[in-house]
Amino acid sequence: MSEAFAMTSDGLTTDDFLGGALRLRQPVRGLRGGADGVLLAAAVRASVGMKVLDVGTGVGVVALCLARRQPDLDVDGLEIQPDLAALARENVKLNGMEQRVRILEGDLAQPPDAIAPNSYDMVVSNPPYFAADRSMASPKKERATGRTEGALDLAGWVRCCLRLVKPRGSLCVIFRAERLASLLATLQGRAGDILVYPLWPRQGQAAKLVIVTARKGSRGALTLHPGLVLHDATGAYSEAAEAILRGGAALPI
Repeated sequence: MSEAFAMTSDGLTTDDFLGGALRLRQPVRGLRGGADGVLLAAAVRASVGMKVLDVGTGVGVVALCLARRQPDLDVDGLEIQPDLAALARENVKLNGMEQRVRILEGDLAQPPDAIAPNSYDMVVSNPPYFAADRSMASPKKERATGRTEGALDLAGWVRCCLRLVKPRGSLCVIFRAERLASLLATLQGRAGDILVYPLWPRQGQAAKLVIVTARKGSRGALTLHPGLVLHDATGAYSEAAEAILRGGAALPI
């Protein structure tokens, strides 16, 4: 989530993330980073020397939140849209992360040579939420590219991501709860030790989003976590959500 922003004359805003620990420039319209990316980054349990790839990095929200929260982590971000990749590189420099965060432009289906198979301890992604035939897909090209399946459907997206993960490495995604069954079906036979972490809008309301982690090549059982309630009865962020979104705390996964 962005907590404060300043509008500029070039159609961009400069937004604060993690309570001002990060500042990111992003388009006023189109694909913007927000709470989803911060929550995804908070789900990563990193150790010294881990190498993480953020697929569909956009303006770099997930990659930079990861690097800020985890000082011993090296992060690559892959982005297919040239304008967003350029903004992500700008944001890396803006936050002094050039030594730890690398932004690469390219397609997940045919990634650049610098992104090799079986080379990442974890791949994280906010994959396209909507199937290509869904009417909810955005009419704006830039936003649709990030939110709607294109040449790769969900199964192809997962296969390509897992191809880049080391054996016994992990995949971590944030996804729409209504498509959880499709995601789990795609993971079957490819990954195990699956953990499903629901994000409840309010107490007693159905989850709209879930965070899912899975270990490549494992046959371990699925675990359903109690999850996180995002808002209290007044509509404000819950204390636990505030600690993550503004305080940089980790999700208890």
